[in-house]
Amino acid sequence: MNSEFTIAVHSLVYLAYVPERSASSEAIAENVCTNPARVRKVMGFLKRSGYVATREGSGGGYRLTAEPANVTLKDIYETIARGSLMPNWCSGDPDCECVVGSNMQEVMNGIFCGAEQRLEEYFEGLTIASVLSRIHRCDTC
Repeated sequence: MNSEFTIAVHSLVYLAYVPERSASSEAIAENVCTNPARVRKVMGFLKRSGYVATREGSGGGYRLTAEPANVTLKDIYETIARGSLMPNWCSGDPDCECVVGSNMQEVMNGIFCGAEQRLEEYFEGLTIASVLSRIHRCDTC
């Protein structure tokens, strides 16, 4: 899982929380605890997918355009992080004479694909609104 997914979810939940569903990249970055450049990169993906819009100039920033109850974490995962469970490297070599070494990559690919499918099924039941609801139930709120 990459950190961009977490930044995306956090940013969308924050926008759903703040008045007028709008905030600057600096305000979002401060809340996420990262730098504004990382936020802008992630928000670019979200803008292209129609979840946010931008406003230039003084008082500009990002505005949540999607209904929080209709945006699932699966939607965000597909936009930002699909395929990120698969490691960049896998042990084994298909040309290896050993049955373990020659089949490990194929078997592990199947395992990671299955894990990603289950993760997406779980994320499908979670929305930006439901994450915000969980936050409101926290003891420290």
